[in-house]
Parts: sequence; structure tokens; C-alpha cells
Amino acid sequence: MAAGKKTRVEEKTPEGAQSPPGYRAVPIKFSREQAAPHLLYVKPHRARGPAQPHCPPDRTLFVLNVPPYCPEPRLAQLFSACGPVQAAHLLDKPDPAEAPAQPDAPCFRPDPVPGFRVAYVVFKKPAALARAAALQGPLVVSTESRPVKTGVEKWVTDYADSLVDPEALRAEVDKFMEEYDRKIAVEDAKAEAEEGVPDEEGWVKVTRKGRRPGLPRSEAASLRVLEKEKRKKARKELLNFYAWQHRETKMEHLAQLRKKFEEDKQRIALMRARRKFRPY
Repeated sequence: MAAGKKTRVEEKTPEGAQSPPGYRAVPIKFSREQAAPHLLYVKPHRARGPAQPHCPPDRTLFVLNVPPYCPEPRLAQLFSACGPVQAAHLLDKPDPAEAPAQPDAPCFRPDPVPGFRVAYVVFKKPAALARAAALQGPLVVSTESRPVKTGVEKWVTDYADSLVDPEALRAEVDKFMEEYDRKIAVEDAKAEAEEGVPDEEGWVKVTRKGRRPGLPRSEAASLRVLEKEKRKKARKELLNFYAWQHRETKMEHLAQLRKKFEEDKQRIALMRARRKFRPY
């Protein structure tokens, strides 16, 4: 080996599997009957930038390769053997800079991304972090006292959770509309205060306040507008672009005039015949 050349030493788990550098592999099983364990890769969290309040470096364990059947509550229970767990955050990718997004609208929760994820397990005491980093395992996710639903039972539960209470949905929509109206009122008040006031460069902002607000259109009104647009577009098309088209149009117009003249002559003659004096 050349002098000064460094090599990475990969830590081996008790089962003989190799873990990434800096991580420790912790075997995990879905149930006690499972023969082959799944491996979680853990290490103490070290923030590259400024420390985040929701992930303090001295109490946070970073976990890789979390399976889909291990939700946040069960993950917190698994590591509670090392010490009291304050919180467990599951994320799609390692990004501790942003706090785990809590849905503002309970009725409109985003669907979780299926697949393996990463987690940040926050302990209440720093001593628990050292015990979790040296954890041997194997950890069991589904036990008799705390079973994890799978298969049809999980599908039924997910479907039941997806149903929204109409009253809760109505209350949530009303709350959103109140906040939206309040935001629009603040923006209108700000626009009125700035109207007519020149900025630093002397420009005055012009608004459309004087225009009549648009009314909602019905289906019939929308159809009328579409027909009007079609007629307007047809008028804009280039008619009689060629000379022969122009000649044919004139000839057709003259033929129609002659035909109408003959019809008018016949109608006048008929009217005169009906008004003729007949004493006998």
C-alpha cells in the first residue's frame, strides 16, 4: 500500500453485513417469525449548517432505510428502549433544514410517498443517543401487544381514514375562506393607500379600480361569447384574396340582383292584375 493513502473501514454487523462508513447497522424484523432481518443504518445526527431547533445535534439520531411498514409512532416505540423519545420525524430525503411539514388542513393531507424513507429520532436526554448508536437489535416492529396492520386490514383502515367528515370539511373550508377574505382586504387596503402616491423614482401606480367588476357568466352567456368570437374570427379571414375569386363573387352578386329584379317584376304584375277593374 502506498504511503499516505487512506482507506475507508466499513463496520460489520453481527450478521456479517456491511454498513456505510460512519453508520451502524441495526437489524429489524417485522415479526418474530421473520427469518431474514431488515437493516436500519443509524448514526448521531451532525448538522452541517446551523443547528435546527427540531433536531438538536446532541439528542438526534439519524436513521436510514426505514421500511414503509414502520410508521413514526412505531419507530419511536422501537427506540424508546434506549431512552424517552421526544419525537420521530419521517422524511422522503435527508433535509433537516426544514421542519417536518404539518398539514394545515386536516381534511387535505398529502398522500405519503411509498418506499423506504429516512428518519430523525429526537430523544429527551443526550445519554439515550449514545445507547441508540450502540444498539444491537434485532428490533421487532409488530408484536402481540402492539400489532401493525397489513394486507386487507390495512387497506380497510386506510380507506376509512380517507373518508372526510362533511361537517369538519365545511368548517375547514369556511376557515380558509375567512383567511382568504382577510388577506384580500389587507391587500386592497394597501393598494388604496399606495394609489396616487409616487414611488422613489416618481412613478405612480395605476390600478383598475374604476373598471366594472366582471360578473360570473352562465353557460348560455359563455356560448354566446364563443359564437361572437367565431363570427369575429370569420370576418377577419381574407376573403377574395385572388382576382378570379373577386370576379366570381361579383358575378354571383349580379346574378342574384337579376333574379331578384325578375321576381319583383312578376310580383308587381300580379298585384296590378288583381287591382284591374272588372264591371262584369
